[in-house]
Amino acid sequence: MVGASGIDWGQELVTSLFWILRAFAISSVAFGIAAVLLARYTRWGRQFWRITGPYFSGREARITLPFVALLLLMMVFGVRMAVLFSYQGNDLYTALQNAGSALAGGDQAGLDAAVEAFWNSIIVFGVLATIHVVRVLVNFYISQAFDIRWRLWLNKHTIDHWLEGGAYYRNRFVDRTIDNPDQRIQQDITALVQTSRSLAIGAIGSMVTVVSFTMILWELSGPLTILGVTIPRAMMFLVLGYVLVTTVVAFWIGRPLIRLNFLNERLSANFRYSLVRLRDTAENVAFYRGEGVERRGLLARFAAVIRNYWNIVFRTLKFDGWNLTVNQTAVIFPIVIQAPRFFTGQITLGDLTQTARAFGEIHDSLSFFREAYDIFADYRASLIRLDGLRMANDRSRELPRLAASATGSVLAVRGVSVSTPDGRTLIEGLDLDLEPGDALVIKGPSGAGKTTLLRALARIWPFATGEVRRPEGEQTLFLSQVPYLPLGGLRAAVAYPADPGGIDDDRIRAVLRAVHLGHLAERIEDEADWSAVLSPGEQQRLGFARVLLIRPAVVFLDESTSAIDEGLEFSLYELVRSEVPDTIVVSVAHRSTVDQHHTHRLVLDGEGGWRVEPVVAAPR
Repeated sequence: MVGASGIDWGQELVTSLFWILRAFAISSVAFGIAAVLLARYTRWGRQFWRITGPYFSGREARITLPFVALLLLMMVFGVRMAVLFSYQGNDLYTALQNAGSALAGGDQAGLDAAVEAFWNSIIVFGVLATIHVVRVLVNFYISQAFDIRWRLWLNKHTIDHWLEGGAYYRNRFVDRTIDNPDQRIQQDITALVQTSRSLAIGAIGSMVTVVSFTMILWELSGPLTILGVTIPRAMMFLVLGYVLVTTVVAFWIGRPLIRLNFLNERLSANFRYSLVRLRDTAENVAFYRGEGVERRGLLARFAAVIRNYWNIVFRTLKFDGWNLTVNQTAVIFPIVIQAPRFFTGQITLGDLTQTARAFGEIHDSLSFFREAYDIFADYRASLIRLDGLRMANDRSRELPRLAASATGSVLAVRGVSVSTPDGRTLIEGLDLDLEPGDALVIKGPSGAGKTTLLRALARIWPFATGEVRRPEGEQTLFLSQVPYLPLGGLRAAVAYPADPGGIDDDRIRAVLRAVHLGHLAERIEDEADWSAVLSPGEQQRLGFARVLLIRPAVVFLDESTSAIDEGLEFSLYELVRSEVPDTIVVSVAHRSTVDQHHTHRLVLDGEGGWRVEPVVAAPR
C-alpha cells in the first residue's frame, strides 16, 4: 500500500522492525554509558548509586536489568510509532489537498485516487492506533511492575540499613539534621523510584526522538534568508538554537526550586510530627490544659510551611510562565517559517503538517530537561534526604561502643567508663561480677548516670569505654520506665521482643493473671494501640509479664515500678525472684523499698566515683 505522500507502508513496517532493534541496541549502550558517567562524575549520581546501586549490580540485577531493557524497548517502540503517525498524517493531509485540487480542476480520476488514498490512510491510522493503545497499556503495566519491585527492595534495604547497629537510635549523636526518618523512608523512596524511572527513560527517549525526527525535519527544511544571510536547512538550526536559549533561561529561573522543595519536605514533616506527637500525648496536654500552647506551636509550624510554599508558588509561576510562553510560541513557529514554501508550491499541506509535528517532537524532546527541571528539583530533595539518612546511619555505626562478648549466664563489667556528650565523666572504671541469682540495685542522685549506665551496657550509648560480658539475644532483657508496646495484638505486646508464635496461649493468660492483669487474659488476640489503652501502671506490669514469659538470664529494670504502689511492687519483685530465681536482676530505682529485693547496691556519685555494697537482710 502506497500512501498519497509516496510512502510504501509495507516496506515501512519492515524497515520499522529493524529500526526498533537497532535503536534499542544503541539506546541500551548509551543508557549504560550515561549511567556509569553520572554515577562517577556527578554528585547526585553518586548519591543515587549509594542509595540503590546494589539493586542494579547485585543479585537483583539478573531480574532488574532485563526489566530496564524491556522499558527501553517499549520506549523505542513508542518513538517509532510517533514517526509512523507523522507519515500517516502526511498521507492524510496530502490526500485531502489532492482531493481539493482535483475538485477544483474537474479531474475525476485524480479525485478518485485522492479519495482512495484518504481511506487507505484511515485504515493505516486504525492499525497504528490499535498497536499504540496496546503498547501504552503494556508499557504502563511493565512500568508499574518495575516501580513496585524496586520500591519493595529499596524499602527493605533502607529499613535494614536504618535498624542495623542501632542506627535508628544512634543517629541523634552524629547528625541532628536527620529529621523525620519515617517520612524519608515512606515518601522519599516512592518519589525516588517513580521519578528515577520516568526521568531516565524520558531522557533516553528524548534523544531517540530527536535523532528520529531530525531526519524528517532535515528533509523537509528549506533555506531561509535573514538580513541577507541565507541559512540552509533553516528549520533544523532554528529549533536547536531556540531550545538551547530557552533551556538556559529555564534552568536559571528554576534553580532555587531545589532548595525550596527540600525545605518544603522538612517543614511539612515537622508539622505532621507535631500533630502526631500531640495525639500520642493527648492525656498529658489535657491535664495541663495546654491547648493554647499547642495551638500556638502548631500554627507557627504551619505558618513556616505556608511561607515556604508561597516562595515555591512565586518561583513556579516564573518557571511555568516561561515554559508556557516558549511552548505556545513553538506551536506556530514552524508553520510561520514553512508557510512561504507552501504558498509557492514547494511543499504540500501534508509536508507542512509533518514539518510542524517533527519540529514539535524535536522541540519537546530537547525541552525535556527544561520541562522536567521542577520535577528534578523535587527529585534532588528526595535524593539528598535519603542519602543524608544513609550517611548518618554509616557514621552512627562508626561511633564507639562497649566491647562485648557472650557468656552463658553471668554478667561481667570490666573497666567501664561513661560520660556525657559534652565530655563530663559520670562513671569511671566500673568493675562488676554478677552470678545467676544475684540482684543489683543502682542508686545515686538525679543526673548521676544510672539510666545512662544501662544504655552503655546495652551498647547503644556511644560515650562509653570498657567491656561487658553478658548473655546474647533475648537472654538479656531491658525494661524501661514505660515499656515499649508495639502496634498490633496483645499477644505480641506481652511477648516482645520474642516471637509470640512459639508461646502457648494458656501460658500467656497465666502470666497476665500472675502480674494482676487478669482482665486482659481473654483479650490476647485483640489488636489495638496498647500504649494508649493501658495505664502506665498496667504497662509496667506488662513488662514484668515479659520477664516471666521470656525467662532471660539477665534483666535490667529502669524505674520499672515507678507507676505502681509499693504493695504491688513488692508482689512483682517477689514473683520474679520465685519464678525465675536464677535470673540476674539489675534495677535502677529511687524508691528505697526496691532495695530489699536485691543482694547488692551500686552507688554512683555522678562525678566518676562509685562503690558496691551488700544489701542487708535481702530476701533469698
